[in-house]
Amino acid sequence: MEIEVVSVSGLKSLGKIHVKEDATIRDVKETIHKSVKKSLYPDRQSIKLEAKGRSLKDEATLKSLNIDSNVKLYLQDLGPQVSWKNVFLAEYAGPLFVYLWVYQRPWLLYETDSAPSSVATIAAICWSVHYGKRILETLFVHRFSHGTMPLRNLFKNCSYYWLFTLYIAYHINHPLFTAPCNMCVYVGLAGFTICELGNLSIHILLKNLRPPGTKVRRIPKPDGNPFSILFNYVSCPNYTYEFGSWLFFTIMTKCAPAGIFAVVGLYQMSVWALGKHRNYKKEFPDYPKGRKAILPFIL
Repeated sequence: MEIEVVSVSGLKSLGKIHVKEDATIRDVKETIHKSVKKSLYPDRQSIKLEAKGRSLKDEATLKSLNIDSNVKLYLQDLGPQVSWKNVFLAEYAGPLFVYLWVYQRPWLLYETDSAPSSVATIAAICWSVHYGKRILETLFVHRFSHGTMPLRNLFKNCSYYWLFTLYIAYHINHPLFTAPCNMCVYVGLAGFTICELGNLSIHILLKNLRPPGTKVRRIPKPDGNPFSILFNYVSCPNYTYEFGSWLFFTIMTKCAPAGIFAVVGLYQMSVWALGKHRNYKKEFPDYPKGRKAILPFIL
């Protein structure tokens, strides 16, 4: 079957490609890469039925979309791409190294040789555990439904994490930092530890829901692990635990920049959670009606 491919930019025809009738959109992208424009590797392409329409999913077949030789496919160049795994590694490695660099009180930031306080040391350990965990999860736990993202977004994402890290670490490791009461430290450390374990447990549960190499989606439910009980109340307990970690980190350090980081993170994760919550309800008719998106009984 011959199909004409038209570029969204300028609406110029790029020629015709030969594909099988039962080919998938991914097969179409591979064919375009090989026979039309070699610089447009599949992850850089967006295929549409209309110039301003929605991108077609890779797994959709031409037959299911009623596409024949009389239909034109519109191609959009998404620009240079980077894998999500590499994005996550860059996002999380930066905060780990930046925080530990500031913890050493470099002369570029402080005019002192004194050692950080005990609370600052505990905070550095907690910070390192969190981002060390995130790196290990990226390498061994996470399964990405989307392979890549635009390279330009990498700099935006890294700037958010790296600059917030510098902002927080500068205050906590400052010679004038005043530690909170012991009770705040104990409560904050305990809460942080519980939330980190909860976050890890949810990520492992979500990994086990999706068989390797597939995009299968199922309704996430508690699996016997006490940390997974939160699924009875929210759709995205991993975000709930993530916010909890930074809330308790703020209590432990009494650091305003850490609190700002927690609130900004809650806002962004709420946007993501509400989107996933809507998708769950749309995809699964029997989805539990009592669940909220991220905050039990609230949001």
